[in-house]
Amino acid sequence: MGLFSRKDESAISEAQVLNELRKIQDPDLHRDIVTLGFIKNLAIKGTEVSFDFVLTTPACPAKDVMRDDAIRLVGALPGVDAVNINMQAEVKAQPAFNRNAIAGVKNVVAICSGKGGVGKSTVSTNLAAAMAKTGAVVGLLDADIYGPTIPIMMGKTGSNIETRGSLLLPIEAHGLKFMSMGLMAPGDKPLIWRGPMAHKALQQTLLGVEWGDLDYLFVDLPPGTGDVHLTLVQSISVTGAVLVSTPQDVGLTISMKTYRMFLETKVPILGIIENMSYHVCSHCGNKEEIFGHGIVKEAAEKLGVPFLGEIPIDKAIREMSDKGSPVVLSMPDSSSAKVFKDIVGKLAAQISIANFNARPLAIVEE
Repeated sequence: MGLFSRKDESAISEAQVLNELRKIQDPDLHRDIVTLGFIKNLAIKGTEVSFDFVLTTPACPAKDVMRDDAIRLVGALPGVDAVNINMQAEVKAQPAFNRNAIAGVKNVVAICSGKGGVGKSTVSTNLAAAMAKTGAVVGLLDADIYGPTIPIMMGKTGSNIETRGSLLLPIEAHGLKFMSMGLMAPGDKPLIWRGPMAHKALQQTLLGVEWGDLDYLFVDLPPGTGDVHLTLVQSISVTGAVLVSTPQDVGLTISMKTYRMFLETKVPILGIIENMSYHVCSHCGNKEEIFGHGIVKEAAEKLGVPFLGEIPIDKAIREMSDKGSPVVLSMPDSSSAKVFKDIVGKLAAQISIANFNARPLAIVEE
């Protein structure tokens, strides 16, 4: 687009607008937003400048700051009276690198832990629900085939699985799609499977499901390391893994085995979450660090892995999970919901960083 001429005012050009926007850097990708290709459909009409600001994720924690900076910088140009920005998001797919990918699924995020009892499934459910709430298209796979609890937390324990052709249709609830072996063995029916059977079960619920187009697929893995973990990383391209641990030293020590397994299988570690980090007394308001504090964050710093946040011991989280309504949706203004929202923003940023580092930078031509 060329210059827009006016009789009494300085002409506004695309170059001027883009030069101002180049002053804004994405805080995670460390490149300016023009070079990153975030600015699209720039239009100048009289004294009005309009453009689309396309982020890499709707959960971007810095989107409001970058939008406000863009309005301020462009609005300060001579002759500009109005700046109209259409904020959008276009989640990028993780490059497959000659590995299998699920058709339509852009990113697969494994949620794991070293041992059971750390609240991994509760964390997985709330992260998936919080991500979906940002506007992303999200799926959740309950791959903890020996102790599937996602149907309870999603409020869909009595759901029947339907098929379309040879594919299973995921269950929809709370704005996302999910699948679980718990739907195939309801109630207290045991799942007594050896390794090969576990392999086939994951293959069925992962690759045998019509997921459709998803920005993110969260996979809630069994605790520890085993056949299900290996099947996952060998079957598909995994964007990265998130490790859930408690402040207890013994729990973190065990979690490091899971951490090393993903490193050895070339799966990036997107971050570590400390669950059951503290409890806020309902009577006096004091923060009680029941299981200790700071060990997980210190470990993350030593390993050079992002520390995504601390989730409290909160009765509301448990109660809402039992009722089949994640706390991020049922109590969005609660302190616990805000913690999950903050973690999702940090996680989305790490996914964008992982995908950005895995592909060559496309330089925008001036």
